Amino acid sequence: MDIDRFIARNAPAWDRLARLTSQARHGLSRLQPDEIDELVALYQRVSAHLSHARSAYQDPGLTMRLTTLISEASGVIYRGRSRPGRAVADFFIWRFPAAVYQSGRFIAASAALMFVPALTLGIWLANSDRALDVAWPEALREAMIEEDFESYYSSDTATNFSTQVTVNNIQVAFEAFAAGILLCIPTALILAVNGAYLGEVAGLFTAVGEQGKFYGLVLPHGLLELTAVVLAGAAGLRMGWAIIAPGDRGRGEALGIEARRSVVIVLGLVVAFMGAGFIEGFVTGRVSSTALRVGIGVAAELLFVTWIVVQGRTATIRGLTGDIGELDKGWDELAEARERAWAG
Repeated sequence: MDIDRFIARNAPAWDRLARLTSQARHGLSRLQPDEIDELVALYQRVSAHLSHARSAYQDPGLTMRLTTLISEASGVIYRGRSRPGRAVADFFIWRFPAAVYQSGRFIAASAALMFVPALTLGIWLANSDRALDVAWPEALREAMIEEDFESYYSSDTATNFSTQVTVNNIQVAFEAFAAGILLCIPTALILAVNGAYLGEVAGLFTAVGEQGKFYGLVLPHGLLELTAVVLAGAAGLRMGWAIIAPGDRGRGEALGIEARRSVVIVLGLVVAFMGAGFIEGFVTGRVSSTALRVGIGVAAELLFVTWIVVQGRTATIRGLTGDIGELDKGWDELAEARERAWAG
């Protein structure tokens, strides 16, 4: 079905949902019981339309129209239901995964900006003695390999070290995110510089045959930490791209929408950085078994990625976009909202 036929076929349902939502702005009690049923049914139906429109047409105007309908209807259904504890749960169960899941192309761009320089520099240094000598003078090279790199992870108490690296990583993430508003360029530079440093150290250890030591110390916390940095960069790129290519929206409107979703990503990443910091402080420099250290890091990374993919897909199917103002408590509570309206 082409987009014109899709719109012509479903526009009456969208208009009806808009009318019912408008009637219920001051309370569901303003609707008749059968209208409550209709509102809930249309909410579910238009959510499915939104999911289909995103995947089949990629039309910003249509997506925005349906997103607005769903958001307004959701606000009517759940008004007065928000509680602090539930709001936090909803954020991590629905909004954050939805915002990340729907940022795929920006995540790919962010990952490329970080890991292409890392791979390029790492491979070059690992295979060029001349480049290695320029980047790492012999004395500095020996100190890094023999002592400095490993001792860094036990240079302070576990609690202090964990707190320090967590704060530092959050600061880098916020810088990568906030810099995106300047047409993506500073965010790209931050990602590339961090990637280049990673590749430089990896290349050094690989060149002298100590790559096992490097990856054994980096992977436990680095998998989760680098993933979070890439996602923070993606949030910044998403916000900057809204200014560069706003589509059929005004730049201010596009920036406002994408900024809210990008903020959701960055706020959610605080938990990921806390997890990475905990591993770096209590595992990386204090667990002697390399296999156990890396196993903990891989488990944490798999848990995080699985959560994003599974919950992000589910949230997207339900019509969420990751907007910080969205309210969605799950389909079971739609029925509860209807029952409360009947009783009231």
